[in-house]
Amino acid sequence: MSGEELYIGSIDQGTTSTRFIIYDRSARAIASHQVEFTQFYPEAGWVEHDPMEILESVKVCLAKAIDKATANGYNVDKGLKAIGLTNQRETTLVWSKSTGCPLYNAIVWMDARTSSICRKLEQELPGGRTHFVETCGLPISTYFSALKVLWLKENVNAVKEALQKGDALFGTVDTWLIWNLTGGVDGGGLHVTDVSNASRTMLMNLKTLDWDQPTLDTLGIPAESLPKIISNSEVIGKIAKGWPIPGVPISGCLGDQHAAMLGQACRKGEAKSTYGTGAFILLNTGEEVIHSEHGLLSTLAYKLGPDAPTNYALEGSIAIAGAAVQWLRDSLGIITSVSEIEDLASSVESTGGVYFVPAFNGLFAPWWRDDARGVCIGITRFTNKSHIARAVLESMCFQVKDVLDSMHKDAGEKGEVKNEKGEFLLRVDGGATVNNLLMQIQADLLGNPVVRPADIETTALGAAYAAGLAVGIWTEKDIFSSGERAENVTIFRPKLDEGVRKKKVDSWCKAVSRTFDLADLCLL
Repeated sequence: MSGEELYIGSIDQGTTSTRFIIYDRSARAIASHQVEFTQFYPEAGWVEHDPMEILESVKVCLAKAIDKATANGYNVDKGLKAIGLTNQRETTLVWSKSTGCPLYNAIVWMDARTSSICRKLEQELPGGRTHFVETCGLPISTYFSALKVLWLKENVNAVKEALQKGDALFGTVDTWLIWNLTGGVDGGGLHVTDVSNASRTMLMNLKTLDWDQPTLDTLGIPAESLPKIISNSEVIGKIAKGWPIPGVPISGCLGDQHAAMLGQACRKGEAKSTYGTGAFILLNTGEEVIHSEHGLLSTLAYKLGPDAPTNYALEGSIAIAGAAVQWLRDSLGIITSVSEIEDLASSVESTGGVYFVPAFNGLFAPWWRDDARGVCIGITRFTNKSHIARAVLESMCFQVKDVLDSMHKDAGEKGEVKNEKGEFLLRVDGGATVNNLLMQIQADLLGNPVVRPADIETTALGAAYAAGLAVGIWTEKDIFSSGERAENVTIFRPKLDEGVRKKKVDSWCKAVSRTFDLADLCLL
């Protein structure tokens, strides 16, 4: 195949937009197209997507990216060997097997409507909030798919009826897309999910990599409504007629954060942080499941083939990162575009004592407080919008530091890889990392270097790697040596005095404590 034009495509379905990127054999992006879609907020704390709008966004992105590549002289129609898929995790859908129609909007990962169900389960189950941790690695939380399924069962008549008739299909976004891409209701669509997405439902056993029957029995979720669990890198099926690239195999699927880990070529002991709507920090723990004692999640990293070894990870999930910047733009009007925040925040040397905690729908790792709500403290007559903008950027970095501190405690010295200078390097990616001030603040608060690759969109690259691996375009050696030979990386080194760092961290912890027990504030 050395003389052929070979291409791999990657569908990257995120929280606010969908992209399709086409890579050549050297893993260089040659064409892409992106479409934003609508987020719905029916009530305070609720977040939904229209599943049909997501499908349409994928179709448009496929067609437009292929048109762009063709216009630039690339023979993609003949050379596209496979596509990979990566998606926002935990976001939950239920649809009809017989009609193919969604029975409700997709409930998004950050949605907090299931808090009362969480409290009820915590009180009823002998293990409380950690009842399922031993099997699935996850605490009972509004974050995970199982709780969203319970809400749909209890509150949506169409879902209740479909479950009773055996007509309901459950899935995260990857399952919904693959089912439709491989034929859907008319063409025998494949009802599958991959191990990384399944590991975020609260229903998969981390050891067996299958649905955990005792958990299903406890929650009353029928196994027949769930998809088959597969690895991250294998030929799943071919794209059906009616899509822009019929006949091309889908051969890679990973949840977005796991795809970013693969795109960053993270091996055992290495960590990455992705800055998007939220922020997600994963540390590869190799073939060992480490159960956290400091508020982190045990999860899959990746499994690169049906017979490949399983790599696990410790994860810290932050609900609100880049979304706080969007809030400054859309709700407060402090900025008119996301890119403006760097200049605004750079116009002051500090926050002037202002600390902002974006607990809009509660706090995820390592706090796990769904009774938390956002606060901005330390405001004086001196405070202006530049201080608030800088405090928003600092909030993202403080939250990442909280997670990494917990990781250091859980993994210990042996669980982390350090460079020849004894430094632990944090690899970063995601759209927000173009902000140099954000990256410098992150290095300053960590006291460790932050490494940004030339291509910050490693999520799509990771899905492409998985797909290319399955069809023989790349080997694992190709993929993991890419991290070692990465060129044009930018390294941000800490400049902040250690004493100042400690004082700032102490102030941040005080601000976080002020967010607790605020969920019952009067809304009228």
